[in-house]
Amino acid sequence: MAMKTSRVVRLLLSLVFIALIFLAAGTLRWPRLWFFLGLYAVTTSALMLWLKRRNPELLKERRSVRKDAKAWDKVIVKVFSALMMVLYIIVPFDAVRFHWSRVPAVVAWLAFAGVSLAWILVVWAFRENAFLSAIVRIQTDRGHTVCTTGPYKFIRHPLYLANILFVLCSPLFLGSLFALIPAGLIAGLFVLRTVLEDRTLQRELPGYAAYAAETRWKLVPNVW
Repeated sequence: MAMKTSRVVRLLLSLVFIALIFLAAGTLRWPRLWFFLGLYAVTTSALMLWLKRRNPELLKERRSVRKDAKAWDKVIVKVFSALMMVLYIIVPFDAVRFHWSRVPAVVAWLAFAGVSLAWILVVWAFRENAFLSAIVRIQTDRGHTVCTTGPYKFIRHPLYLANILFVLCSPLFLGSLFALIPAGLIAGLFVLRTVLEDRTLQRELPGYAAYAAETRWKLVPNVW
């Protein structure tokens, strides 16, 4: 019952936040945002339904509030949430209400390709990794093991790469250059989280250090 209540609260907060975006834009006539929101709703719902059938334990893990999350990760999640709010308030002010900047159509649709690639990475990571928690913790209660298949053959943190792609490309698709400022800060936050989580896993998750020695790259093959 508590979990259902929590989901309802999250849904209501999401609707309020979307309303604030349109309020900041000063209009409901923003086809690209409607398209973006619709695509996000469909893909996210499809992923959740797929997880419910294929791996309900992982879905429960991602929806649960865990006390054993790392203290530093709780701080990162709070900063991330604040920056995301800033980002999606700047976007409507810039792209619709005041037109502070202009994103060429070709750049916007290239950014949409980046968003699509991010979603492909997300689905691929969820398909392979049964321990893809929303927080950083060693899931001893679930028999946590190292994932070495799918995108994890090439990089150690594909979901974070997907998040970085999404957060950098979505403001461009929606038409804002100024929103790249908070987007860049969020990307940096994911890089920091990658470093801290990787250290945690190497110290605390059996087999991860050997995996890290075999799979050298954290986020981008042949780069880092």
